[in-house]
This record gives sequence, C-alpha cells and structure tokens, in this order.
Amino acid sequence: MTEVVVALDVGGTAMKCGLVTESGELRHAERHPTNAAAGGAAVVSAILDVAAGLADKARAEGLTPVAAGVTVPGVVDEAHGVAVWAANVGFRDVPLRDLVADRLGLPAALGHDVRAGGVAEARLGAGAGRRHVLFVAIGTGIAAAHVVDGRAFAGAHGSAGEVGHVVVRPGGPECGCGARGCLESVASASALARRYASLAGAPLSAAEVAAAALAGDAVAAQAWNEAVEALADGLTIAQTLFDPEVVVVGGGLAEAGAQLLAPLANGVRARLTFQREPALVRAALGDAAGCLGAGLLGRDAMEAA
Repeated sequence: MTEVVVALDVGGTAMKCGLVTESGELRHAERHPTNAAAGGAAVVSAILDVAAGLADKARAEGLTPVAAGVTVPGVVDEAHGVAVWAANVGFRDVPLRDLVADRLGLPAALGHDVRAGGVAEARLGAGAGRRHVLFVAIGTGIAAAHVVDGRAFAGAHGSAGEVGHVVVRPGGPECGCGARGCLESVASASALARRYASLAGAPLSAAEVAAAALAGDAVAAQAWNEAVEALADGLTIAQTLFDPEVVVVGGGLAEAGAQLLAPLANGVRARLTFQREPALVRAALGDAAGCLGAGLLGRDAMEAA
C-alpha cells in the first residue's frame, strides 16, 4: 500500500490540505475555509475535522496514512508542537501537534508556514540539489526560511527568519510590529499598494501596480522601484547573515517574474562587497509549497518516532 502523510497548511482565510507521498507527490488536494472570524477554538476544531476527513479519504482510496503535518502562521514552538501566537487565526498557546496526533492516532508535526514552504522548495522545488537555501516569501508580509540540508532552523524562540522586520528605512512607515521602516512596511505587496495609493491618490493592488509599471506608468514605476531597492537592501543583509547558495523568492510579488528578479539581482549584486553572490530564482511550487512542506514535516516526525 502507498503510504501518505495527512498535510494541512493553515492560513488566515483558507486551509490548503492534501495527502503527500514519501516522494513528495500531492496525491489528493482540498481547500477549506479557516473561518478565523469564529475564533481560535473553532479553527482548531476545523483543523481536526479536516485532518480526520483526509485520513478517512486516504483509507477509502487504498492509501495508508502514516503521519500528519500541520503548518500555521505566527510564532510556532516546533519542538513542543505549540502554536504560540497567531493573530490572524486566533491562536494562543495551542498544543496543536498533540491534538492532531490524538485525533488521528498518528505521529504528527507542527511547523511554521514559511519555514515549511522553504523546506519544500529546498527539497522538491527551486532549491533542490543545493545545501544552503534561503526561501523568502514576499506577500502581504515578508518572511524567510533558512534551510540547510533540507531542514529549516526555527531559532531559539521560534522566530528565526523574520527578515521582514529588519529595518531598511529608518524612520520610515510604521510597521505592524511597532517599529518604523521595516522591510515589510516598505516592500511587501501590501506596502507597494499603499505606496502607490499615496503617490497617485487612487488604489491599485500590488499586481496592478506591477502591470502599470511594466506598461510605462511613471507613478507605478516609482513605487515599484522603491520596493525593489528596499528588497535589495534586505536581501543583502540576509546574504551577509546566512550566506546561502541560492535565494528562492516566493509569495505573491514573485508572480511578477523577471520584472522583479532581474532588477533585484542587479541591486543585490551592486551592494555586495566581500559576500558571495547567491543565485536568485523564483519559487517553483506555488501555493502548494506549504502543504507539501507540511507533508515533509509529518514524514520526518514519523521517521524520528
């Protein structure tokens, strides 16, 4: 029988879920609303129900569920399997790993969504074959995962990789963390949209700003270039700290492809002195990365049990 891991990538609005084989194939995929507005307890209940449903689905299709992996945003204590804090899903000190393991009767792992996505990209995606990978997700916020030999490092307190909160524009816009001029506050997709609105007096999404800049809109080009320059500053700091072979860029802003990656690579190259230049590539797994990463973490937990 084919063994599979029950995998759930829990976001603020939706859960991307599936059954992941040992080779990293997504054999079955589902999406479910997170229903975060109902509160953390309701989200936990939904996670457990979806996980149980996936395990039943596997058995019905002749597959053998052998473990479970769940990824969540926020601060995660991976060693103890606790979702410490996640404002957008209402978690506070939730022992989610043990709750899932008890419900399914299977070994389980709990991970951080970006770190799990980084693991998936390093093992299966754009970083495959490289020992030292830095995965940077640029979306509503900005976060990174430092992956070495296929394993991501969470840090002493579960918050490693928060490059979005490196200050690149001192005294700049206020960030959600309370500081000013964080990379996330000036170069995330949401920051790009805010900057364009402040310059043009009209709203556009980040994708629309990128398209307008490509079409020659001067205001959009200014907002876009400012974001790229800030990202180049942030990635230069990250390269200095982590020295990866490859930087894999994912998240919504990476959908711009060469429009982002070409000037970003040039910007990083121009800032480097003694540091070695990393390869800068677009993520390959899209929004399946978190679910695949959850599957890999579940498999690791089973093998370690």
